[in-house]
Amino acid sequence: MSLIARLLTRMVLIRLGVILFGLCAFVVTLEIVSFLTDILRLNANPLLAVITYALARLPGVISLFLPTSMLLALLLVMTELSYRNELTAIWATGISPSRLIVKLLPLALIVGTFHFVVMDRGVPAAAPALRSWGIGDYATRKFDTAANDPVWIRSGNDIMRAERVSSEGDTLFNVIIFRREPAGQLQSQIFAESALQKDGNWLLNNVTTYYASGEQPSHLAQMVYQGPMRLASNKVAAPEEMTLAELSTFIANDGFGVRPVHVYKTWWQKRLTPPFIAVVMLILCVPLGTSFRRGGGLGLIFAAGVALGFVYFIADGVAMTLGEQGTISPWMAAWGPLIVFAAIAVALMARTDHV
Repeated sequence: MSLIARLLTRMVLIRLGVILFGLCAFVVTLEIVSFLTDILRLNANPLLAVITYALARLPGVISLFLPTSMLLALLLVMTELSYRNELTAIWATGISPSRLIVKLLPLALIVGTFHFVVMDRGVPAAAPALRSWGIGDYATRKFDTAANDPVWIRSGNDIMRAERVSSEGDTLFNVIIFRREPAGQLQSQIFAESALQKDGNWLLNNVTTYYASGEQPSHLAQMVYQGPMRLASNKVAAPEEMTLAELSTFIANDGFGVRPVHVYKTWWQKRLTPPFIAVVMLILCVPLGTSFRRGGGLGLIFAAGVALGFVYFIADGVAMTLGEQGTISPWMAAWGPLIVFAAIAVALMARTDHV
């Protein structure tokens, strides 16, 4: 790495840290003030309760604001270099804007990888605690991990309902299987006292079967159900709170009947975007910073950065909503806004003067 690359990387990292810390501190503090009464119930020690909540919320807030912070940090560095005429000196050495992007590319990939790790590990790790606390936005998604909530699973046309699941996850109790014809009509209902997962199948115990055709019910001590029903490892988690591996499992099993499979496909695609987001932000900001190389323009460049970050945030949210509803394909929902911003970045780069 050249001296210029090291200098610019250090400048961007420092400003990225300051901006991200400021945004995260503001948002988390605002939440703490808004929900202080609920937060103080987490621990008898008020300070420890606040710290516990802040640490749990931090991964989600970082994941939300890191792309915008990256854009603002890059624009700030470019503006400062322009204001002190250092950008002109860089161009004079023969380094073009495209070469400057190449020099900062490792930084963008590192930031993007960090963003991926936060999304794929940090957010899922903190989600169960936030959901169990039910504070703020999580109030409507609160659950009690000790409660024996019914479990619904789908396998092809059949639907299974279990009153509760064993702690090991291999035994179901008070099971009802709704067997349906391909057109959806109910064919029979199978009631079982318990179901044990064995050799890829379900061994039903104390079984009673009722037929929609009006035949007499049948009773069996044991019955093997061979449908490919597999329990979800985290059946109540929202897709954005799952790891990439968990999303892959839900996709492979048709969403376990919890949500349509395209919802999980959309978030699986979205999980791969962070490194590319950081690279697009880099390609976007260098031409913007270059346009102010005669000095000044700090207010304008920051306004442009905030506007671009806001537009990307809105476009990304709308696209993900459409993808979850099945209106557009999962690939387009996850990558569409990024492709549009990449096109804008390339267009700006094409119009940039090379010194």
